[in-house]
Amino acid sequence: MRKVTFFILLGAFLLAACAGPASQSTSEPVAQTQAVLEPTTSPPQPTDPPAEPTTAPVEATSVSSEPTAPPEQASAASGAVVYKIVPGESVVSYEVGETFFNQNNRFQVAIGKTGQITGDVQVDQAHPQNSAIGPLSIDISQFQSDSGRRDNAIRDRFLESSRYPIATFTPTSIEGLPEAYTPGEELSFKVTGDLTIKETTRPVSFDVTVKLEGDALLGTATTTILMSEFSVGPIQMAGILGTEDEVKLTLNFVARP
Repeated sequence: MRKVTFFILLGAFLLAACAGPASQSTSEPVAQTQAVLEPTTSPPQPTDPPAEPTTAPVEATSVSSEPTAPPEQASAASGAVVYKIVPGESVVSYEVGETFFNQNNRFQVAIGKTGQITGDVQVDQAHPQNSAIGPLSIDISQFQSDSGRRDNAIRDRFLESSRYPIATFTPTSIEGLPEAYTPGEELSFKVTGDLTIKETTRPVSFDVTVKLEGDALLGTATTTILMSEFSVGPIQMAGILGTEDEVKLTLNFVARP
């Protein structure tokens, strides 16, 4: 009986001994966990506002919102006016001497004309020397004379204007413009440029006179060329006729703004 009581007491003692350390180990992790959750440092204080810049800010460059005037308006604002040559009211003509062998060497001057010409002239009345002439284009396939036979021969065999219908004149310089202009005054000057006929280009100078009448610019330009320089003549038709080499070219033009 005593042995049984002894073993019971011994078991109770052992249970108490084991329970003590276990409860202690259980409570320590909780304390550690609480320690981990608690912030170890004070919360960060708000930082100071950024320092003021040491230099003044760069001011934005102002840009004008006004539209740029087109070239023609800019020219008008500066006193220059662009005149356009009016086809139909303007005429380009050639004059060349020809001899008819089959009519006892009768001589006459052949004249052909076309009204198909386009181009611009810029006139600055305040500063005439700033005036300019743009490229001119002439439809030489439309030349008409008093002989349809002559016109067809020129189109098909000599000028070959049915194949090369457009002749051009591109001015490169103007000489003789005055420093001042009086309204109604007729001006005379020289225009030099490149004349292209067929596939040949040669320098040519025109003597020009112009005059302003109302809203119209009226003018005449003349020059002489050699057909041989442009590989279009002189024209020879055996037993019928022959032409001179020199040809006079005349442009009578009407231009309006």
